[in-house]
Amino acid sequence: MQYKSFLIKYAEIGVKGKNRYLFEDALVTNIRHSLKRIDGDFQVSKESGRIYATAESEYDFDEVVDALKRIFGIAAICPMVQVEDNGYEDLKKQVLSYVEEFYEEKNFTFKVNTRRGNKRYPVNSEQINRDLGEIILQAFPDTKVDVHQPEVMLHVEVRSKINIYSHVIPGPGGMPVGTNGKAMLLLSGGIDSPVAGYMVAKRGVKIDAVYFHAPPYTSDRAKQKVVDLAKLVSRYSGAIRLHIVNFTDIQLYIYDKCPHEELTIIMRRYMMKIAERLAEDSGASALITGESIGQVASQTMQSLAATDDAATMPVFRPVIGFDKQEIVDVAEKIGTYETSVLPFEDCCTIFVAKHPVTKPSLKMIRRSEENLAEKIDELVETAISTVEKVWC
Repeated sequence: MQYKSFLIKYAEIGVKGKNRYLFEDALVTNIRHSLKRIDGDFQVSKESGRIYATAESEYDFDEVVDALKRIFGIAAICPMVQVEDNGYEDLKKQVLSYVEEFYEEKNFTFKVNTRRGNKRYPVNSEQINRDLGEIILQAFPDTKVDVHQPEVMLHVEVRSKINIYSHVIPGPGGMPVGTNGKAMLLLSGGIDSPVAGYMVAKRGVKIDAVYFHAPPYTSDRAKQKVVDLAKLVSRYSGAIRLHIVNFTDIQLYIYDKCPHEELTIIMRRYMMKIAERLAEDSGASALITGESIGQVASQTMQSLAATDDAATMPVFRPVIGFDKQEIVDVAEKIGTYETSVLPFEDCCTIFVAKHPVTKPSLKMIRRSEENLAEKIDELVETAISTVEKVWC
């Protein structure tokens, strides 16, 4: 027998007070959108603190669970049997039928946990627990009650209908994407930036992305790698509009006019300026990077301050306090790690200085940028006007 319904639980949304319905509606919309991508027809609805996804045709159970596990805002996914309230004696029969259908082996310990959302129901929760426990013991003598560490926690929710479930699959948590604004992710082909995008999206932020490409120094395979990473992140964040910027002429100009030990900082500053322009055009109000303090020369406190100076938008760095292994752990969890480690270098790696400055002086950086005055504005405008946009 296959489950026909899923109870979708949320956690953080429940403390949103009078605005809670806005977050619930966003979560319902995101669930509907995600389930449309897979085989099967589903009805998604909500009822006073509960969200349901009900199958109206045949479907693949694992595929549905996998899709729901990528939707931010979901705390738990509970495959369930939902039945009409046809009286207390019928409820007992339905519970026995559930145990019979879904547990081939009946030698487990269990506990019944009833929640009576319908307060007019004639039997209270404690009595329901006792009565259902008794009939299960009578019907299946090999079962035992364990109220402390049961192998099976049988949940019964008495609402307008009755929900029966015992499997609780953890969801990703967080907030529904789209409930907390929009930001622009500076996406490279590395490990860190896809993780950063995932983490900010988990807080309900819709993300777009920008990638700085430097042909012929970086190959089309390097660009495709970033497109693939954006697609992997989009499984959690929703569709991502990736802006691909041809950065070659700007990099060569900086390389020719500025001290080489300052190359990385100055290039990063112009990436921030371009990313901010694209963010403004797309309605985003913040930038996201995958920088972590001290990981490389351009990520010291002084370097990050010099980079931030180039933008007026807030810059979110969700992995700033992570060490590399912690970032790798998240990348493996979300499925981006294997793509990130493919050996196709991005533009930052190609143009890195042999001895980069680790404690740049903002005053000196600005003075060096004066060497770019003749052409840099024109090059920036050309780069922005020729951006390639790809939906991922």
